[in-house]
Amino acid sequence: MAPPSLDHASIVMELQAVRRAGLLRLRGRELPALESAAACLAAARTREGAVEALLRRAVERLDAGTLRTAAEYTLGLAQGTRDWPASSRRARAAEAYRVSEERFRKHHEVMVLGQVAEHIVELVEGGGDEPGEGDWAGGTHRFVEVLAGDRAVRLTLHVHPVDLLRDVDVVVAPANTYFALPEPYKSSVSASLRRAASVRGVTGDLLDDPVHDELRKWAARHGTSGRPVVPGTVAATGSGALAEYGVRRIYHAAVAVPRAGTNDYDVLPADITRATSRALALLAEEHDRHTPALRSVCFPLLGSGRGGLAYRVSAAAVWSAVEAELARGARWDVHFVVRSAEAARVVERIPARTRPGRDRSAPGRSG
Repeated sequence: MAPPSLDHASIVMELQAVRRAGLLRLRGRELPALESAAACLAAARTREGAVEALLRRAVERLDAGTLRTAAEYTLGLAQGTRDWPASSRRARAAEAYRVSEERFRKHHEVMVLGQVAEHIVELVEGGGDEPGEGDWAGGTHRFVEVLAGDRAVRLTLHVHPVDLLRDVDVVVAPANTYFALPEPYKSSVSASLRRAASVRGVTGDLLDDPVHDELRKWAARHGTSGRPVVPGTVAATGSGALAEYGVRRIYHAAVAVPRAGTNDYDVLPADITRATSRALALLAEEHDRHTPALRSVCFPLLGSGRGGLAYRVSAAAVWSAVEAELARGARWDVHFVVRSAEAARVVERIPARTRPGRDRSAPGRSG
């Protein structure tokens, strides 16, 4: 049961206080309901950190799309927004719903914070996440040891938003065959990377959008501006502001084919495998062009968002190309990044030929 002080109305009121103050200004503020909920879940070591961790867990349970995006901006959870003033965060959240700031304040903001509050109550009453997610509580990284050919290789599995990746040389991002990036306020992998790579002023004004600009230059250079590329094509760009966090390149994998007359896409597992192979080949081409040399690459479950593929189908399509490359002797440091415990369990089940009884702590990371 939730603690006596934990009720929906109290949480909504305190979420409003968090919205006004921002994450950097929580110290000294009275947030008894949120602190009580965070304490029940042992969310973090410090008071402020515990509240932020609780908010992130609740927001991640929201449906991907406008609702989650608006919640991330409203509470300052979106990459680079924790120090934004409340007015700038509200303006960006309103963009997600394509409404005026005033309409968002009166209608959408109330709904968004109400949904976050509901998930906080559910988290506490359930003692954590959904059944079966307890293995992931309190941890965002795991190592999965697999056999690739006749040698052991250690994969790194991240369970957090893609824009929180650190010190991974290359991130593979899903793209449509026109290499048209989604708007940065969206919640997809590509939108998150575009947003995290951009440079913004203290009020959130866009100063530079390097990934978008580089991708347009790539299309112009290859004569594909305004027309689709072959599915499986991969375009490389820099990482913009993500470089300061150790992410140096973004490989845009064209796996989503827009369906004419709709907002939907068609994604084929064979195209995912082809794009994965091409991304690894591109990594080999660029390996020595950088100092230090590129060696690590991270894959999301391509096509499992708007593409509609099941996690297991996407994971199998990516892994078939990765395993083939590693089995041939490639020495890449391979990572996977997912948002949910369900997707994480699928990735953990990828390697059908894991050696039984092997010490999972043994060194196996290729380099």
